[in-house]
Amino acid sequence: MARPRSDSPPLFEFIDKPDFAFETKAISGGLWPCAGLDEAGRGPLAGPVVAAAVVLDPDNIPAGLDDSKRLTAAQREALFDDVLAKALGVAVASVSADSIDRSDIRKASLEAMRRALAGLPMTAKSALADGRDVPPGLACTCKALVKGDQRSQSIAAASIVAKVTRDRMMSACGSNDNRYGFEVHMGYATARHRAAIVEHGAAVRIHRVSFAPFRD
Repeated sequence: MARPRSDSPPLFEFIDKPDFAFETKAISGGLWPCAGLDEAGRGPLAGPVVAAAVVLDPDNIPAGLDDSKRLTAAQREALFDDVLAKALGVAVASVSADSIDRSDIRKASLEAMRRALAGLPMTAKSALADGRDVPPGLACTCKALVKGDQRSQSIAAASIVAKVTRDRMMSACGSNDNRYGFEVHMGYATARHRAAIVEHGAAVRIHRVSFAPFRD
């Protein structure tokens, strides 16, 4: 017997694709330019954390923007070029593995976002940051959005720029040191990567030695 459909509203709002609603509100509130902020590389055992800041052109938004994790590598590469061609401003910043070890990954991620915002070719009047935390030290107002890369097109654009940039950096690391396969796993804790660490130890200035398995 079929179960009757409930008349109650859903407990959680279903998030499909990011839109420009938060940015439109910023425009109407006199807080434009509004930059999207996101990072890539919080979880890996190696490499920097990379952040991007993007101010989109409201009249020329690239089609297909989404959370970088929901896109294929080919889609990210195409959108990366599209964002750089159409956005009003794009900036990228990174915090190295050594700096991550001296502080922690949360602080490093927020610092990378702060640097990216400061690197924009214009002064943003507001920002939208992916996650729960507002980066400290920003020169403008900022709103933190959980799953922001699935809600804001500006954050989605920043997630794509940060991810593609970091992947290219890790591919370069793999070209310079072929022992670990950085160009394949981008520093994440795959079985191949862990086996290479056991065999070769940590790569100086590349691995985050404050992370497990190095602490163990």
